[in-house]
Amino acid sequence: MPGQRIITTSWVANGLFAITAVPYVAAVDAFEVPAVAMALLLFAASMVVWPWALGTAFVRSAEGDDLAVASLFLTVGDAPRAVKRRLFGALVLSIAIAAGTAIADPFGVLVPMLPLGLIGLWAARHGEFPPRRAPA
Repeated sequence: MPGQRIITTSWVANGLFAITAVPYVAAVDAFEVPAVAMALLLFAASMVVWPWALGTAFVRSAEGDDLAVASLFLTVGDAPRAVKRRLFGALVLSIAIAAGTAIADPFGVLVPMLPLGLIGLWAARHGEFPPRRAPA
């Protein structure tokens, strides 16, 4: 499967998010600092992934592929169903963890930016887009 490392990164990030945020919500005070630190670290990682994804998409667009933000993040460039299921599954799980832990760890609501950025990165690197049409 193309882009397996991107998909795996998305799921590993969710695991790291969950193993720090869930115990903190369950009133294990020792997880306060790790939960906040992990949420901020994962958000910081998304600040690297997003420009990388958009820059890669810009290059592909300049080379003649017809990319739009919607096709990059929603259709993932006509990605195989298994890829979409894994990428969007990781995003949904991240949102669920963030929603379930937001009362105790408000920084966790920033974490879903990482799997969303990884969706765009996968699409920019491995998605299949039609060639851009010549202007009339």
